[in-house]
Amino acid sequence: MYFNYKIEFRKFTAAIKSLDFKVVVIFISIAFLQTISWYFTSRRFFRVNLFDYFQYDKNVYLFEYLYWFIGDFFVFLVIPVLIILLILKNPVRDFGFRFGDYKTGIILSVIFFLVMIPILWFISAEQSFISKYPHLQSTRNDWLMFFVYESGMLIYMFSWEFIWRGFMLFGLEKKFGYYAVLIQMIPFVILHNGKPELETFSAILGGIVLGILALRTRSFFYGFITHLGIMFSIDLFCTIRFRTDVYGTGLGSFFKILSKLF
Repeated sequence: MYFNYKIEFRKFTAAIKSLDFKVVVIFISIAFLQTISWYFTSRRFFRVNLFDYFQYDKNVYLFEYLYWFIGDFFVFLVIPVLIILLILKNPVRDFGFRFGDYKTGIILSVIFFLVMIPILWFISAEQSFISKYPHLQSTRNDWLMFFVYESGMLIYMFSWEFIWRGFMLFGLEKKFGYYAVLIQMIPFVILHNGKPELETFSAILGGIVLGILALRTRSFFYGFITHLGIMFSIDLFCTIRFRTDVYGTGLGSFFKILSKLF
């Protein structure tokens, strides 16, 4: 079959021109930002390139995590905001950066959190979670370090929710409607790989629920509150179990933990 380069080139350019500019920017930005995070703001980058400068400091591993948290805050929040303002020329409030329907958001966040608390209490007794949380294991022996670490986690989670349930979700909503919920769920789940199996499978439902919550309230804030509450709770429960050496789930274990703590 004869191949006409001019015809093919015209078809290709026509296809490019037919693409939605905003959608293209969102998809390409996500690809670049996640790659930047993986190679330059990760704990691995700190270990390879910066660890030697802090190796004699007792808090070197805390610095490693803070580097990751603060680095990803810039990559997943500051840079996307600049893309929205300078390239897409849209107000950031169109990407869920607002309180939205705060009454519904607060009510749903509280209900979801109250449902999750007993579930988190039970799974915190599982060895796979105890050995994983908090990620920085040394915080389990030092409450001050624990809360410094959790403060870093707070800004990380804010940027994490924004990139998926703000920038990506609302950026794709006009083109894909509610399919945008499923689209943003996919990278969200993939980035849970390597965590306990139960958590990774739960991220499928979690990503969908948080996406729906964001669209319903027109804000990613309530997903952030919910997600942060879950992360903080599992870190706290696992830390308390480690410090008290109590791993049961019944009322007897609960009161035993209280007696050891207070």
